Amino acid sequence: MSLTRIGCALRTRSLWLFALLTISLTGCGNERVDQHQLERIQERGVLHVGTMMSPVNYYLGSDNLETGFEYELAANLAQQLGVELEMSTSYELRDLWSKLESGEIDFVAAGIDVTELRLDWLKFTPAYHNIEQKLVFRQGTRNRPREWSEVNGTIRVVAGSSHEEHLIELSKTYPNLQWTSTHLYDADELLEHVIQEKIDFTIVDSHHLDIKRRAYPNLSVAFTTRNTVPIAWAFHGGHDDSLYAAAVEYIGGQHENGEIAQLVDRYFGHVSEFNFVDTRAFIAATENVLPDYLNLFKEYSGELDWRLLAAVSYQESLWDPWARSVTGVRGLMMLTLPTAQDMGVNSRLDPEQAIRGGAEYLRRLHQRLPDRINEPDRTWMALAAYNVGLGHLEDARIITQRQGGNPDYWIDVRDRLPLLRQKQFYRTTRFGFARGEEPVNYVENIRRYFDTLVWLDDQGRLPASGIDYSSLTQTANRAEEE
Repeated sequence: MSLTRIGCALRTRSLWLFALLTISLTGCGNERVDQHQLERIQERGVLHVGTMMSPVNYYLGSDNLETGFEYELAANLAQQLGVELEMSTSYELRDLWSKLESGEIDFVAAGIDVTELRLDWLKFTPAYHNIEQKLVFRQGTRNRPREWSEVNGTIRVVAGSSHEEHLIELSKTYPNLQWTSTHLYDADELLEHVIQEKIDFTIVDSHHLDIKRRAYPNLSVAFTTRNTVPIAWAFHGGHDDSLYAAAVEYIGGQHENGEIAQLVDRYFGHVSEFNFVDTRAFIAATENVLPDYLNLFKEYSGELDWRLLAAVSYQESLWDPWARSVTGVRGLMMLTLPTAQDMGVNSRLDPEQAIRGGAEYLRRLHQRLPDRINEPDRTWMALAAYNVGLGHLEDARIITQRQGGNPDYWIDVRDRLPLLRQKQFYRTTRFGFARGEEPVNYVENIRRYFDTLVWLDDQGRLPASGIDYSSLTQTANRAEEE
């Protein structure tokens, strides 16, 4: 574990212990503390959690199943309490606060950041994530401002948000700053308004921006408006601390066992690195190249998600059926000759054979991993093995275990794969030296491409497929023989 991660863990543990101490002291006065909220929740068998639909909080996936960072974190608490989870969605923050005040929901889990004003009437768990807040504009529409005094244009933010609180405070120092707030649109819609040039600027949380830029790479950051902003669950500031205490203990435990780090990585870890040129090129390829092979990815994906298979192919070959590397791997899935032969592929340059062979190879790697490795870690490790080989992946898992990490967690194995370059580590492994940083970048790139494909597919923005493979197959077979 890096010194930074150790420091964060120690700070988190201190906040957790402080919160528990605060709870225990609440009942030391003469005023009786009502401890019935948790009992009522367990009696009714349902935990009511308020949230707002967004890519970072809660949404319905393409299979119409509930998902999202806040949903998974709250679902694990509900499971620990032995109750069902019911997410109550609102479209405005003031509606969430009203539901919390009336008792319609038990707490708010909606990417809420801790501010001084909110601390006056809310109780927060220790932070489970820290983000930054960014001033955003559309690239190419104006010169980039680098500080508040250079902002030329109007900023629009969500009414009642911490962004509005910050602008109110900033207006005391910058009285000429032009900004408005709105109850009509959420943060996601305001980002789209920036793209559509309906507004000049908005302020957005960094993890939300990271996800949105996978589909809208023209969203550009002017500067960071707030650093290290803690995100936490918000509870009513009354005297019944039973559920709040359980939540504080739960968040502390999830930090200590690494589950929150896993969750953060699953939703946000791979999107934090942004490359404007690569993202633009990928979106263009989905429009101009992907339709040629889309039906093949769907036909041969089997139990794999076809969009994942397509993302692997783009990472391997940029969807170029004639791709060839200096090491001799070839085709859409960049198969080695021995692997192609094992998969029954006669011509690696034939798109249909290449995709069928690549899909089968990835499936076999996925199946050969230990059964105890759960999703999505299992898929990320199978992808790493596709790139570096199952033997080197196993070496990295062994190093992970030796160093006290969890060999079944991708985030822990990912940190150790680059060690396969160092003699002090690879000399003790079975398969020896490997360029271990390559599978790390490989997997993270595929995850970004996959996310973009899922979003484009959900939005109906992927073109229809259509190509006659017969002539291409004949040409590919001749080329492979040559």
